[in-house]
Amino acid sequence: MADPQGRTRQDRLRAEGLGQHNNAIKYLNQDYEALKQQCIESGTLFRDPQFPAGPTALGFKELGPHSSKTRGVEWKRPSELVGDPQFIVGGATRTDICQGALGDCWLLAAIGSLTLNEELLHRVVPHGQSFQEDYAGIFHFQIWQFGEWVDVVVDDLLPTKDGELLFVHSAECTEFWSALLEKAYAKLNGCYESLSGGSTTEGFEDFTGGVAEMYDLKRPPRNMAHIIRKALERGSLLGCSIDITSAFDMEAVTFKKLVKGHAYSVTAFRDEQLIRIRNPWGQVEWTGAWSDGSSEWNNIDPDEREELQLKMEDGEFWMSFRDFMREFSRLEICNLTPDALTKDELSKWHTQVFEGTWRRGSTAGGCRNHPATFWINPQFKIKLLEEDDDPGDDEVACSFLVALMQKHRRRERRVGGDMHTIGFAVYEVTPARPTGMQNVHLKKDFFLRNQSRARSETFINLREVSNQIRLPPGEYIVVPSTFEPHKEADFVLRVFTEKQSDTEEITEDDIEDSFKNMFQQLAGEDMEISVFELRTILNRVISRHKDLKTDGFSLDSCRNMVNLMDKDGSARLGLVEFQILWNKIRSWLTIFRQYDLDKSGTMSSYEMRMALESAGFKLNNKLHQVVVARYADNDLGVDFDNFVCCLLKLETMFRFFRSMDPEGTGTAVMNLSEVRVQSSESWGGKQGDMALG
Repeated sequence: MADPQGRTRQDRLRAEGLGQHNNAIKYLNQDYEALKQQCIESGTLFRDPQFPAGPTALGFKELGPHSSKTRGVEWKRPSELVGDPQFIVGGATRTDICQGALGDCWLLAAIGSLTLNEELLHRVVPHGQSFQEDYAGIFHFQIWQFGEWVDVVVDDLLPTKDGELLFVHSAECTEFWSALLEKAYAKLNGCYESLSGGSTTEGFEDFTGGVAEMYDLKRPPRNMAHIIRKALERGSLLGCSIDITSAFDMEAVTFKKLVKGHAYSVTAFRDEQLIRIRNPWGQVEWTGAWSDGSSEWNNIDPDEREELQLKMEDGEFWMSFRDFMREFSRLEICNLTPDALTKDELSKWHTQVFEGTWRRGSTAGGCRNHPATFWINPQFKIKLLEEDDDPGDDEVACSFLVALMQKHRRRERRVGGDMHTIGFAVYEVTPARPTGMQNVHLKKDFFLRNQSRARSETFINLREVSNQIRLPPGEYIVVPSTFEPHKEADFVLRVFTEKQSDTEEITEDDIEDSFKNMFQQLAGEDMEISVFELRTILNRVISRHKDLKTDGFSLDSCRNMVNLMDKDGSARLGLVEFQILWNKIRSWLTIFRQYDLDKSGTMSSYEMRMALESAGFKLNNKLHQVVVARYADNDLGVDFDNFVCCLLKLETMFRFFRSMDPEGTGTAVMNLSEVRVQSSESWGGKQGDMALG
């Protein structure tokens, strides 16, 4: 929700410095230092009331209260498992992450890659945590979530079975940082089971704030080896996997001991000939050429062999790049955002972050396969101002990367939800003339006449889709969408440009001046119409229009009309008041017929959006969502009487706002009593309508 200055929550956080990694937001308002101090002073060990150790923290189905997998689970602190627990032993390393009974190899592969970059690791795993000094059973971790860093507090009660950790554990049985980090991530997503199954890019991004790219190794770019080497050099995180063709393939082990449908991390690349891979299981390794103990190592100098850190059965192994390309199907690379690139030699891209929503009936239009509704999706304008310094060919172009991420979908698993299938399209637009109409939401006709200039490679049910794009300097529209219409979700759109760009959401907040002079000096009392008389007149007239499907104006609707049009408080309409109302209804009838495109006699919520703009009301997405919820029926249809009532109330609301903003600044300040007056007069005091504020 924007504030009176039109700033989103994201804008306000940035202005306050919150959400940056050095000033993370306290998740669920839990302050690690304050909670720890309370425990130290009271001599108690922390128990997290926001994520209590118990069945609900484990899961809801496979790990639910009645599952055999959770039978016998006990929650224990590390001191109850080993004599001398340690947070980190000898520095965090890849062997600290061994998978347990949870299918979160994607997450553990990301954590394993994180250990290769100490600076990134300690952004996620803050220094100074210990089971010895000032120990109070409380730990904290910093995790990136949809554009902001959050500080997540956990207690150290961990699920165990038969005296051993149930989920992630370290090869060093006395070390617990990875198990506690997994618990913090489970807390963010609602429970441990919510972490089962996923893409390594999710973990990569949540530990770096970066943006990921995915490569199909069966159709790789010609310079794939160069891409991998440069990614590792600039500190990017890399993961790889082997696609499955059926459910039977999941975690099937190949002849040479590679696991299908399993997430590995890429940890090193040598001379573009050898590549090092890690299995988060901590065991089960490649047995082909260059595997541990294979004959190829006999031709390598022993000192160099030692330098390559070759160990037997630690889950990490080398293989030839040729074998890697043949055996693996997919490579994921997480590029770090500018705030994470601290070395001078690393180039920094410019970043813009925007939040949006898809809502049924107002902004969830589906993909381009649905031309009737595609245009209602949120739209974002990008101005590409400067071409690249090194275009790489004769074409003058600007490089940018678009990343669309759906929010909080793992939490929806508990109630049967999951990831939507999402994607985006990019369209070129003619620069707007300086007429005050720069932020016009493009309509259906535009998308019927124009082809996209770029788009996401595919619509896919991952948390994020991203594509790197090169287009000439100019103005473009990015339209993010779900594949099917009516799918509801919140999302984050990030745009990374090599050169500075100008990006903004296209909204419809500007109010036209067509009604500014309405409701001026009223005529005398030569004719007045009561609520009952008004209802009789309107329904008699409307009944003559057989093309309209309507139940007629209700007494309550007519009472609202009188209240909204009555300037003198007489509870009746004078001649001029009635003339104004009548002229409006005649005008709105014309609009209703014009935008009842299928001539059904009712107006769909999508047709209604065009009709409202035609009547002079430019509504932003959130306001349109509330209007649809208030006036549409279960089939998202709006009849004529509801259409008229909606327009009357919208006009009164905007008129009230302008009265509170006589200078036309676009900002209104009102006290509580004025808010109450506006709520009751403009919206009849209906519960929930105050969301319009």
